[in-house]
Amino acid sequence: MIGQAKELEGVLLVDKPTDHTSHDVVARLRRKLNMRRIGHAGTLDPMATGLLIMLIGKATRISQYLISLDKEYEGTITLGATTDSQDADGEVRETRPVPPLTEAEVRTAMNCFLGDQYQMPPMYSAIKIGGVPLYKSARKGEDVVREPRFIRVMSFDLTRFALPQLDFRLRSSKGTYVRTIAHDLGQKLGCGAHLSALRRTATDRFNISQAITLDAIEAMPIPEIERRLIPVYEAAPSVAL
Repeated sequence: MIGQAKELEGVLLVDKPTDHTSHDVVARLRRKLNMRRIGHAGTLDPMATGLLIMLIGKATRISQYLISLDKEYEGTITLGATTDSQDADGEVRETRPVPPLTEAEVRTAMNCFLGDQYQMPPMYSAIKIGGVPLYKSARKGEDVVREPRFIRVMSFDLTRFALPQLDFRLRSSKGTYVRTIAHDLGQKLGCGAHLSALRRTATDRFNISQAITLDAIEAMPIPEIERRLIPVYEAAPSVAL
């Protein structure tokens, strides 16, 4: 149609703020760009911050390719308390004293999570069983039978040892629940744990240093946002649209 504005197309790297769902980010971008065709390649929990790959216009077609890429995270695990969601957003289920662990003991336990494995997805997740998201069942107090999922952890490094807190850096395959790793590490250490902070720093070659905050995006003129878009052929060179 004559006079119709050109629809934007490409990949936009966003630094997601805390207390936002991935859908909240989509909604804010839709308002800013005045377009509906916007998606993302891999969610982040509301508590988490960091790299969110947003797909603008026809770039939504490469979602599955980008979702399958490996992810890198930095975060904090707090020992001594478990929660129903396995992170700080949940209700505390149990508290236990933290034993006088050494840094070497913690590193040894963390090394047990390296490699190929099956992980039981948490009840507070968007995975659907019988068409119902698990988190809806969890809110009703139900514990649904679920199948473990194959994941791979390439690295899990301790970056700060300050009991009861442990800072870490982790690189893993798609579909890995970092909060479940935090929970399971606490079980292995005998005191329980939950994920108290998480930041996605990279997805394959896409790095948080390339990302823009939502506030900055909303303050930008549309032509500047367009210049920030990564073309589909660069974001997914092996995918033919």
